[in-house]
Amino acid sequence: MGRARTIARRSFLIGSAAILGGVAFGAYFVSRPIANPLLDGLAQGEAALTPFVKITPQGITLIVPRADVGQGIASTQAMLIAEELDIDPATATLDPGQPHQAYFNGVIVGESMPFPAWEHGAVANTMRDVMRNVARLTGSQFTGGSSSVADLHETLRLAGATARETLKAAASARTGVQRADLRTKAGQVVLPDGTRIPYTELAGEAAAIAPVADVTLRPASDWTRLGKPYQRLDIVAKSTGTQDYGIDVVLPGMLHATVRANPGRGGAMAGYNADAALAMQGVRAVVAVNEGLAVIADNTWFAFQAAQALEVDWLPPDHPASSAEMWQALSAARTDAFRNSRLRDDGDVEAALAGATVIEAEYRTPFLAHAALEPLSATVLVEADSVQIWTATQIPAVVRDAAVALTGLDPSQVTLHALPAGGSFGRRLDHDYVVQAIQIAATMPGTPIKTTWSREEDMTHDYPRPLHMAVGRGAVGNGRVLAYDLDSVSPSLISSWFGRISSVPPGPDTMLVWGAFDQPYAIPNYRVTGYAAPQMIPVGSWRSPGACSNTFFHESFLSELIHAAGADPLEERLRLIADPDSRRVLEAVGEMANWAGADIGPGRGRGIAFAHTHGVPVAEVLDVTLTERGIRIDEVWIAADCGTVFDPANAEAQLTGAAIFGLGHAMNCELTYENHAVLQTNFDAFEGMRLHQTPRFHTQLLGRAERVRGLGEPATAPAAPALADAIFAATGRRLREMPFSKFISFA
Repeated sequence: MGRARTIARRSFLIGSAAILGGVAFGAYFVSRPIANPLLDGLAQGEAALTPFVKITPQGITLIVPRADVGQGIASTQAMLIAEELDIDPATATLDPGQPHQAYFNGVIVGESMPFPAWEHGAVANTMRDVMRNVARLTGSQFTGGSSSVADLHETLRLAGATARETLKAAASARTGVQRADLRTKAGQVVLPDGTRIPYTELAGEAAAIAPVADVTLRPASDWTRLGKPYQRLDIVAKSTGTQDYGIDVVLPGMLHATVRANPGRGGAMAGYNADAALAMQGVRAVVAVNEGLAVIADNTWFAFQAAQALEVDWLPPDHPASSAEMWQALSAARTDAFRNSRLRDDGDVEAALAGATVIEAEYRTPFLAHAALEPLSATVLVEADSVQIWTATQIPAVVRDAAVALTGLDPSQVTLHALPAGGSFGRRLDHDYVVQAIQIAATMPGTPIKTTWSREEDMTHDYPRPLHMAVGRGAVGNGRVLAYDLDSVSPSLISSWFGRISSVPPGPDTMLVWGAFDQPYAIPNYRVTGYAAPQMIPVGSWRSPGACSNTFFHESFLSELIHAAGADPLEERLRLIADPDSRRVLEAVGEMANWAGADIGPGRGRGIAFAHTHGVPVAEVLDVTLTERGIRIDEVWIAADCGTVFDPANAEAQLTGAAIFGLGHAMNCELTYENHAVLQTNFDAFEGMRLHQTPRFHTQLLGRAERVRGLGEPATAPAAPALADAIFAATGRRLREMPFSKFISFA
């Protein structure tokens, strides 16, 4: 019965999306080519051979539309184009481009459907294709969900190959040599006699002919850079302090601003007195903006000091005032009235539990800040007929549209200079800081104004990872897990985020149960239910959203059931796993860590966790030692399969970085609230993993999965449950709530 209800709900979604993606738009609109935005404003002798490649007599520009927030995606995008174009990407100019339909993200929209990523049946794949068409038609341009390489790898390679073959066609028209007899090397077309014609000399002729459509991608055996260790293009700049981030913009005549908003997120302002602030050195103005006030001054320091001098009468927001009240509201939402989904309902859980000794446990994860090293900032210049924005963002089209709405200008009059970010972890999927910057700059047309949030403002007015809880019930017998029932309760991230940037989509909120309902275990009686608690603090995407909490719940409870059954943690997972890619990953991590044969010695513990997140199966084994100063994390083994690995050095960095991120936050971090305000407002109270606590990492990428996936987030989710499992093995104590430092010490 439960499975029938699930299918019925999915059928509703499939029908709705099919109408939206097929009938409403029509097959013509779906198949119609997307215009090339680079063709606008081309000068004589310049060629925009695809939306991703522009060639002029002065050089080659590669459009890399996915935002680089520290994950190195700008380099990877450039490498994908350059491999086929046959150039050294270091010789090209990288440009994120302007927001445009051509740069839509089909994978992130397609994977939002209520199907496990490992499910590739006809219905699931059809639904994903329909939703990719919706993304294409609506121009949904996002960076997130570890989707950049998954979405663009073929598109970018085809763009490079199309440009290459079109340049060869131009050389053929000039020389009379057949295109098939020409080859390319290092940005030049090479004739049979060895004569070389630089691409830059062929730009004008290439612009005059139709791009070549019949292109063939080079096999991996011919790759010169892809699949091989390659230095990221920003390494030198980031290693020498010369990389310019969004916060580093300097313009002639620029003023500076900062914002002071209600400490209770979402609360209004009854009134204020700015006299003391306006009397301070260097202060130009105090203006009202969304959620509060802004100070405009000659430099950032003056603005920061004046903002603190503002006397403001804040009104309380309409949500619980303290963390204790929020946890009470969350616990109370585990009822049918708040039930959102039951996307996994295999077997008969109630019958299986009725005839067994029920094992039950409750888990909790707190609010978490994004706390990127670079505070939020945006520089804006508003003029009568244009607006320019310099900032780092993951949602460029949303930023552009906000500028249009605020200024009344046409989209063509908005220029977005998308810059690298000093971290994000999902925070720049919101644009509140840019909206404020536009509002501020609009009060002084013709003057560029950089708005910078203080660290305290950044932490206080974050859209944090939502607090989350789960209750697991299960049964074991004959050394096996027989029944598994998990209730996952959280405010809806999807409703909160979509409510801010567009409109809330219909259907179940899959993110409430990501990392739980979609795991490839064949437990005979297996149920996962999601409950959407009332909205409290506005929340946002945080690295591995949904899965960062649900994997902790799901794997921790599975470990408890396996222990109760007296089974081996790895062997029982292997017995239950139903997906071949996931099985290989678990087998690989067991071999790496010598799971079966290792005697790790007294006072030590070993833990394991698995997750299938963002389309990537990841398994982690972790060893700890109980020392006089507390738990020390010694070794971490990570095995994953993201399909073809284009950028191996960066892929390894993403695995280890994601695991460090997951471990550090599990150990030490939380946001708590009193009187509606955040208590942790800087890094001294929100401390992740210290350098001396960082373990040794061993990684393996199998490269056998059929589909290419990304690695920015998947290794985050299994880190916390693997650590909790290892701590239990070393101490006998189950940790069911983060941060773990509330209960134990770390060396």
